[in-house]
Amino acid sequence: MKTNTMEKQTEKIVEKLNILLADFQMYYQNLRGFHWNVKGKHFFELHEKYEQLYLEAAQRIDDVAERILTLGGRPLHSFESYMNTADIKAMKDVSEGEATVKGVVSNLNNLLTLENEILELASKSGDTGTEDLMTGLIEAQEKTVWMFKAWLG
Repeated sequence: MKTNTMEKQTEKIVEKLNILLADFQMYYQNLRGFHWNVKGKHFFELHEKYEQLYLEAAQRIDDVAERILTLGGRPLHSFESYMNTADIKAMKDVSEGEATVKGVVSNLNNLLTLENEILELASKSGDTGTEDLMTGLIEAQEKTVWMFKAWLG
């Protein structure tokens, strides 16, 4: 009976991790769009920052997918799946500096909400690997949100 309960908990974690994977893919693509299209007096600093963030996001995407595999799940792996699963939506034609920063903050807040849910699920089920992954993501993203909010004034 206990094994069945643990399997269900793991399945729920994998399900949430796949949503996180899809959200990270959308966040990544939004960052690429902001990097390519940002305009205005903050172009140079934001262009560089968005490149840093999308490179970090690419690594985090890989980390989440590998965690799903470690738990015996199958990571989503098509754009169609990402678009149908993600809570984060594509941000098209956003190029003004402040609007792009607000978009990043919004995307990160969505990621943080889900990561905290996954952290709680992992903690309740004794999944320390997923707990560690979520803790690292949360810590880094909270700092990025703080910095962008400071930038916004």
